[in-house]
Amino acid sequence: MKKRIAIFASGSGSNAQKIMEYFKYSEDAEIAIVLSNNADAYVIQRADNFEIPVHVFDREEFFKSDEIVKMLKNLNIDLIVLAGFLWLVPPHLLQAFPNKIINIHPALLPKYGGKGMYGDHVHKAVLANKETEHGITIHFANEHFDEGEVIYQGRFKVEPQDTLEVIKFKGQQLEHQQYPKIIDNLLKKM
Repeated sequence: MKKRIAIFASGSGSNAQKIMEYFKYSEDAEIAIVLSNNADAYVIQRADNFEIPVHVFDREEFFKSDEIVKMLKNLNIDLIVLAGFLWLVPPHLLQAFPNKIINIHPALLPKYGGKGMYGDHVHKAVLANKETEHGITIHFANEHFDEGEVIYQGRFKVEPQDTLEVIKFKGQQLEHQQYPKIIDNLLKKM
């Protein structure tokens, strides 16, 4: 039986797209659903392009009800993948899927993690601090932003002439190459 993945995303969904592409013809795993807290997120269009069902939810449903947990259980979800999802995962979801929720962060944690540290905020901080190395972290989600157990870190050199756009591009390339592979490896161990 195929392993089933749920993707949570809040925005454009470029990582979600790479994951959908990676698993489209997989015999071992499939994307069962994409969930978003943003009805205008482009990830919804990306999911539609792959004919993957989408569920849009609000704060009330996510934080104060068990509806999402019930939905994911009914879909027999094996792994929850956060791909540019900006809300903290509530305790009831973490408890329902222990060590089965992973996140990707655009920095080498523990540096540049925590509330409000996402996207350009991270990259601008890296440039402002004149870091010579930057990268990505894939980790298990827990009750704190960006503090779960690290699964994988990928690094790249920050050159003195690198701009915000250049380090964003380098980081995104690394995310797109590694996130689907790490997901695949985790599913094979389940």
